[in-house]
Amino acid sequence: MNKPYVFITRKLPDEAIKPLTTLAEVKMWPYEDVPVTREVLLSEAKKADALFTMLSDRIDREVMEAGESLKVIANLAVGFDNIDVSFATERGIAICNTPDVLTDTTADLTFALLLATARRVVEAAEFVKAGEWKSWSPSLLAGHDVHHKTIGIVGMGKIGQAVAKRATGFEMNILYHNRSRNEEAERKFGATYCTFAELLEKSDFVVCLTPLTNETRWLFNREAFQMMKRSAIFINAARGAVVDEEALYDALINGEIAGAGLDVFEKEPIDRNHPLLALNNVVALPHIGSASVETRVKMMELCCRNIVAVLKGEAPETLVNQQWLEKTRRVL
Repeated sequence: MNKPYVFITRKLPDEAIKPLTTLAEVKMWPYEDVPVTREVLLSEAKKADALFTMLSDRIDREVMEAGESLKVIANLAVGFDNIDVSFATERGIAICNTPDVLTDTTADLTFALLLATARRVVEAAEFVKAGEWKSWSPSLLAGHDVHHKTIGIVGMGKIGQAVAKRATGFEMNILYHNRSRNEEAERKFGATYCTFAELLEKSDFVVCLTPLTNETRWLFNREAFQMMKRSAIFINAARGAVVDEEALYDALINGEIAGAGLDVFEKEPIDRNHPLLALNNVVALPHIGSASVETRVKMMELCCRNIVAVLKGEAPETLVNQQWLEKTRRVL
């Protein structure tokens, strides 16, 4: 009997994918920092029982129609907006992601980005390296305090709650906006639920942690930035397309807001000539929210466990399309 075939769209450490190799024939795209080509992805999908994908891979109808034997797609991310989940469900393909294991790591990075932007850390480090530090002055690279300020979290999911927890250490006033009230966040962290408009008007730091949906695309538009304080700092560690980047640029150069810390962009990798990168009051990172060695290994291991489960005819740990269970008549 032939082993099932698994294709992995980036080169990963052999040790991390060891659970797959005992069950299946495994092939990896040979590059860690170069995306798999569309041609290769389609070719491999035709043979695959499982795909181990990255957020940068577009897994659409064409890929899934090519994959006549596809049973599971495991995405190395919490988000799955790169996958046509509805069509996958129609095809009886399980879609899995990697929630929970990256919550604290992403919250650490989000708060680090907030601190770096507020206190002009990157700008100050480059100032020293460039040999521009000639003397001390009272206003030299003066930034904004974080302690005792108001943080507004848009998207109070698990990562949002972890950021709120960190904000309590800085004795911040915590506001949040979500599709629904999060009473746990209110009870644990003293967070206050408010409308999106109220959050924008009152917050010193507006932190975007909402998933990308049809409703949240360009949620942060020209009107939203105009509602914020002129001293406010905007942080995005969610998805780039939640922000109208042209409107953000205009808000920054016109002094409508004070700064922005961005880990994500509408088009990634962002072009080096993008206007936002020319601004001193922008801290830009290459989408590294969950990028700690420990967490990335945990994410890989979870993807492997999900694939193994489905290939064995079992329910995976972190299933995105719960309808798959009904469609395949499997039970937890």
